[in-house]
Amino acid sequence: MSYAKRTHPSADRNSQPISEALLAQVDRQKKDLQLLEIASGSGQHAGYLAPLLPNISFQPTEFERSQFDSISAYAGDCATGNIRLPFFVDITREPKDWDETPAPASYDYMFNSNMMHISPWECSVGLFRAAGQMLIQGGKMFTYGPYAQDGILTPQSNVDFDRSLRSRDASWGIRDIKDLKVLAQENGLRLEKIVDMPSNNKFLTWLKS
Repeated sequence: MSYAKRTHPSADRNSQPISEALLAQVDRQKKDLQLLEIASGSGQHAGYLAPLLPNISFQPTEFERSQFDSISAYAGDCATGNIRLPFFVDITREPKDWDETPAPASYDYMFNSNMMHISPWECSVGLFRAAGQMLIQGGKMFTYGPYAQDGILTPQSNVDFDRSLRSRDASWGIRDIKDLKVLAQENGLRLEKIVDMPSNNKFLTWLKS
């Protein structure tokens, strides 16, 4: 195991339930599928998920370049060899302005975990814009984290968490699924499925129509 790898307790806890939700909704037989991960963080999720899906090539991306060594270490240690090296993405920018510009409609799947509540709303806007451009027709974007639903945020621990986030940065906060549905519709996606997850999180599936 590489010493460059970073680990986070939350990713240790949620990798298994995320993998179960993901494996139930992706094609595990078709070869050479492509998945774009936005905000890969340490690379821990890709490191866990990629060996379970050897038919899918994982493309990590990250805004914080300080995470690249850790992501690259997970890629290098991946037994199935299906994690690419990361590249820099500022998700608030149009995909055509990214450092590396993927071809439109070149990804079967996208994945984003625990970003929307600890980033400005512009990042959520950019995420759905990218999904609208980067996903093939019938492709899916999976997002994981805490969410409000139709103006209701539960339980109290999530209410307290949201208050804490907003006190740290007024542009942060737990997003409401009804607002994300608007972004999805504007970019040719629709909410297909909601899976309740441990620790009061949700796994959302957005389908590109």
